[in-house]
Amino acid sequence: MINSTLKLLGVIGLYVFLVACSDVSEKRDSAPSKTPDVSNIPDAVPRDEPRSKYGNASSYEVFGKRYYTLKSSKGYKQKGVASWYGTKFHGRRTSSGEPYDMYAMTAAHKTLPLPTYVEVTNLNNGRKVIVKVNDRGPFHGDRLIDLSYSAATKLGIISKGTGLVEVRAISAGQAPVKAAAPIKYPVIAGPVGLYLQVGAFKSSTSAEQLKTKLQQQIGDAILIVPSKQAEDRWYRVRVGPLENVEYGDTLASRLVDLGFNDTHIVVE
Repeated sequence: MINSTLKLLGVIGLYVFLVACSDVSEKRDSAPSKTPDVSNIPDAVPRDEPRSKYGNASSYEVFGKRYYTLKSSKGYKQKGVASWYGTKFHGRRTSSGEPYDMYAMTAAHKTLPLPTYVEVTNLNNGRKVIVKVNDRGPFHGDRLIDLSYSAATKLGIISKGTGLVEVRAISAGQAPVKAAAPIKYPVIAGPVGLYLQVGAFKSSTSAEQLKTKLQQQIGDAILIVPSKQAEDRWYRVRVGPLENVEYGDTLASRLVDLGFNDTHIVVE
């Protein structure tokens, strides 16, 4: 009886999650009509709590792609592109079952267990926030995390729509890393670079062959980046550095049309 009930809860949770995802293209998302002052909204406070009954299926499929939920968030740290969501989803049920509040310090992630607390750092200005991951997404392009309106505002990415970030899982009682002084620099000139990875090979010859093939199709700079681990070396073929996320999206779509289907954005 207990097993049957748990299975039913899982099915209901997945149904709610997929229904929410099916609305992604129905209407345009936006910021509140009146810009609120979010400076006094405190960061989420990490605490020990059980996994949500909903949104933690071992795997799930959205738009034809399958995602696998991580068994643990311990040690998770990843750089990538952050986006945000606002009025379109405000008040709707998240994948964990909690209502989405665009003024709360929350976020959506494709594979982290729900809930997980993460520290998000804007790599372009050094700002940091702590948010609670209680939702699934984003499922657009190569986005790493979808931030609430308040979190995105505090990080300074609202106007551009996206930002280059580092996401680090933190646990209860774990002190966040002290925020660096805000800095400003263009992506292509600073220590943070945006690239489109097209392939990864154990053989340098295969990487060179892909590079040559790409050079016949596009005029962008193409690099072969060997991994640092000599005992398990990979040769990654990347295009870039790219000027911005929007160009990365456009280039990725173009390469898919040309038959390069394994592209994804890399931030380093």
